[in-house]
Amino acid sequence: MMLSQRVKAALVFVPLVLVLIYLGGWPFNLFITAALLAAAYEYAQLFRKTGHSPSLPVLLGGVFLFVFYHGYLPTAALGLVLTLTVFATALAALIQYERGNKTAALNFGVTLSGILYLGWVGGFLLTFRAAPDGLGWMLTALPAVWLADSGAYFIGKWLGKAKMTPRLSPGKTWAGLAGALITGTASGALLVMLWRAVGWLPAATPVWQGLVMGFVLAALTPLGDLLISLFKRTAGVKDTGNLIPGHGGILDRIDTWIWAALLGYYLAVLF
Repeated sequence: MMLSQRVKAALVFVPLVLVLIYLGGWPFNLFITAALLAAAYEYAQLFRKTGHSPSLPVLLGGVFLFVFYHGYLPTAALGLVLTLTVFATALAALIQYERGNKTAALNFGVTLSGILYLGWVGGFLLTFRAAPDGLGWMLTALPAVWLADSGAYFIGKWLGKAKMTPRLSPGKTWAGLAGALITGTASGALLVMLWRAVGWLPAATPVWQGLVMGFVLAALTPLGDLLISLFKRTAGVKDTGNLIPGHGGILDRIDTWIWAALLGYYLAVLF
């Protein structure tokens, strides 16, 4: 049985990412920044195939600004970052139109959406790791999602017949989603118990928090995968890029990670 690209990619990247999460600080921040900038480049290339022309300098600059905000700026700076982003994106669109680009108005929306998605949402990878008990919670959230992906693949292959999203991602089945929920929920609970034992989460952390985090992430992070599938279907391509030989682009690989970080962070705050 052939493993899915996502499962194979996880086997390749998991050791590196786990080490970087453990180290935290500038090595982790640098890796995430590079990954998000590479994903932003792939995003721009995808939309160029649809006839749009997102401003690559503004897109990359905006993503970097938001990631820098997540890692190093105070919360109060968010308004300034948003203002600068909207201003720069609007200016780029006006210049495009003056140069004869008739899709400039749509390019404004495509560029701004990419900045917010990869910069604001993706930047939560830094915020999550730097949060109190961020090491333990991030090592609960991301592995739970990886294991949920594996559970979805194997159980979907075994029992899956009813397609969940036949147009966007024909390989996804309702049985696969059920497998993801079971695997993700169980993984969340087991990981909380493990990190309590090694001291990466407080000893009083209840197991139900791991259950909830695993369930919520398994249920909602597939939306990130489906959104990128929507982009790829619209552009008429199979992968977002070829940066990773045999595994497609970086955006293909981190599509669920950024949702896991966003949701995992707010769940940890609520706990």
